[in-house]
Amino acid sequence: MNTETCPFCRIVRGQANAAIVHRDDTVVAFRDIRPMAPTHVLVIPTMHVETLQDLQADAVGLVGRMIAVARQVAVSEGLDSGGYRLVINTGADAGQSVYHLHMHLLGGRRMNWPPG
Repeated sequence: MNTETCPFCRIVRGQANAAIVHRDDTVVAFRDIRPMAPTHVLVIPTMHVETLQDLQADAVGLVGRMIAVARQVAVSEGLDSGGYRLVINTGADAGQSVYHLHMHLLGGRRMNWPPG
């Protein structure tokens, strides 16, 4: 998928609507349009990386930044006391449907285990 047709790149560029809850130079977080929990926020890098497997070694800190933003959003959404789940699906077998690296922040209800 190229950056012109990537729906998440379009959100980063402001060309597609999204309920954005955080934006900075490296990460954007917005509400999922098909929520799987009362709180379901996607955290994405502003740089287009298709999957976690495609992340270059010099950009691995980007995942740390995504986690830090997810934590901030979890606190602002009131999820820090009850807990929340962070998920990165990598590839078709894991359920990745948009090929732009993204992390799901899920909370607001009890999560089941195992997840798959």
